[in-house]
Amino acid sequence: MKECNNACDLNRCYLCSRIIADWLPAVAQQKKNFQIKKGEQLFSEGDVVNGIFFVYSGTIKVHKKWDNEKELIIRFARSGDVIGHLGLGKNPVYPVSATALEEATVCFIDLQFFRSSLRVNPDFTYELMHFFAAELQESHKRMRNLAHMSVKGRIANAILSLQTQFGTDTSGAIDIDISRQDVASYSGTTYETLFKIFTEFTKGGKILAQGKRITILDTPFLQQTVAADNQKN
Repeated sequence: MKECNNACDLNRCYLCSRIIADWLPAVAQQKKNFQIKKGEQLFSEGDVVNGIFFVYSGTIKVHKKWDNEKELIIRFARSGDVIGHLGLGKNPVYPVSATALEEATVCFIDLQFFRSSLRVNPDFTYELMHFFAAELQESHKRMRNLAHMSVKGRIANAILSLQTQFGTDTSGAIDIDISRQDVASYSGTTYETLFKIFTEFTKGGKILAQGKRITILDTPFLQQTVAADNQKN
């Protein structure tokens, strides 16, 4: 991780776009910007929390150890997102890891200044509370899916979720380069199982998987696969 001089985009930065104007000079003095290479970790599960990160550019996966050293991807963070907040609380260690899927730039605010920002900026604190609540709801939903949905349903849901978050490129493919292993980790399954179901979906004309790009060819099929699992539970 290399420190850089990139200035934050006041419109996209989660912190800067929500604090009062008078607090911006303080942020400019306190913040640090870092550039992260593809595959480099921002922090690791179990590390002591030193502060909070705000994504300026790039895509970062947030993940944790799961079932005999396997990996479970919790979410993908992009420009304007917050990372590291799960380490706040009485036990100040990160319960997850964060790794760059592509070259990324982040803004770092140390913990003491972050807490000061919360006290001085009530609107920021209020917005952050809503962010925490939404993420908690999404986390509960994902845990329910892992417990009750079939593997095929989880994979279909993961593909649809990726398209919702990242959109599509000019060719119609989901606009993110993502490995099969990361799709498996996001679905809560193994690479071998994912490969089998991807082959089934591909042969059936439901998706097109080329390199690290996925194209959905039959959205209603994937939606029905997810809905069928939800109806069962």
